[in-house]
Amino acid sequence: MPEAILNRIHAIFNNKKNRKLFLKLRLPAGIVLFALMVPMLKPAWFFPGLLVSAMGQLLQMWCMSTIKTQKKLTVTGPYMFVRNPMYIGRFFLVFGILMMTGNLWLLALLTVIYYFYMVNRVRREEKILADLFGADYAAYCRDVHPYLPGIKRFAPGQLWSFNKESFDQNNVLINTITIVACYIVLYLFTFVWPIS
Repeated sequence: MPEAILNRIHAIFNNKKNRKLFLKLRLPAGIVLFALMVPMLKPAWFFPGLLVSAMGQLLQMWCMSTIKTQKKLTVTGPYMFVRNPMYIGRFFLVFGILMMTGNLWLLALLTVIYYFYMVNRVRREEKILADLFGADYAAYCRDVHPYLPGIKRFAPGQLWSFNKESFDQNNVLINTITIVACYIVLYLFTFVWPIS
């Protein structure tokens, strides 16, 4: 893509008014999109999509139970392998749900939109983290890629890093119950009450 178009797209994703509007509309928009997706569900794609989505949810749960937001630099658990595992988990969570439709165009659209969302959000967050944690964060960034997993900082003893405060603060239980309820609804509309 020409650089001017890319810069314009990045500007849209970094605009504070757009971000505030998205935050206000994300739940109602998600419900509407979920309802629009229901008639598109394909039984052959349900279980492959469920597997991908559940793996994304498990990764997201692991991240949310590990991270100590703006209190301590988190370099354990999934953060040993990649700097932004929560965004990767969330991508696969949504990708798997959309996979249940078998619609490649929806998957491509999600991938493009999520790319711009993630890259721009990570840039903003990394500036904050660099200010908060200084040299420790710079060293972490040298060793751990933002999106591609690696093993440079792998330490077996730090693989399982559960933090009860993080688990509670990040509403992991409510988040998981909500996702499981969505899976049940999708199953019912795929196999029990299909809308064609």
